[in-house]
Amino acid sequence: MASSPAVLAALNSTPSPLAVDLGYGGRPHTAVEMAARLRAHHPALRLVGLEIDPDRVVSAIDGVEFAVGGFELAGLRPQLVRAFNVLRQYDESEVEGAWRQMQDALAPGGVIVEGTCDEIGRRCCWILLDAVGPRTLTLSWAPEHTGPPSELAPRLPKALIHRNVPGERVHELLTVADRCWTMAAAHASFGQRIRWRETVRLMRVAGVPVDVARRTTRDNVLTVPWDVVAPV
Repeated sequence: MASSPAVLAALNSTPSPLAVDLGYGGRPHTAVEMAARLRAHHPALRLVGLEIDPDRVVSAIDGVEFAVGGFELAGLRPQLVRAFNVLRQYDESEVEGAWRQMQDALAPGGVIVEGTCDEIGRRCCWILLDAVGPRTLTLSWAPEHTGPPSELAPRLPKALIHRNVPGERVHELLTVADRCWTMAAAHASFGQRIRWRETVRLMRVAGVPVDVARRTTRDNVLTVPWDVVAPV
């Protein structure tokens, strides 16, 4: 998130940005880590962790506040919302309604990062939304623990996880990514990150509008515009 131009633009829109970690779960560690990462760019950032279960709300930790709240964001007007592994518990039919509640609560120019990750964050998939709607899909994974890109399919956000079937765009994206990954096998001797770099090049040659990262990241990252994967 901290390297996303859209996220940085939202946080840069005010001298003292507000971020929300929605549904941080049984332990507040993700919210505290999120604050530390974002404060490296914005020392004045305020972060609030929200949980719908009052028993999970704890006292402030390292300047991170915690409160009861759901998709309405407890009346806050944040520049950034992260909602990970929250909508995974809901039906696909409920996704747009939850999105709309969060979108309505955003500060002007704000964005939402809504997605799913595994238990220790080695595989993550998220949709970035603004007040209008979804903008991009990002897949991010630790290369030493993952093979072909399609291994991330079980971590697709709720809006897409049931769409990974022939005839749907997200299925086609993963199919092309796997094919290019196989074609780039000769680069594996230089490391999985180098192999992924070649995979991205091949995907762009194949006509997939893959966003090129502005800086080198530890993980393999694939970001595409929403219309590339939007449900048919």
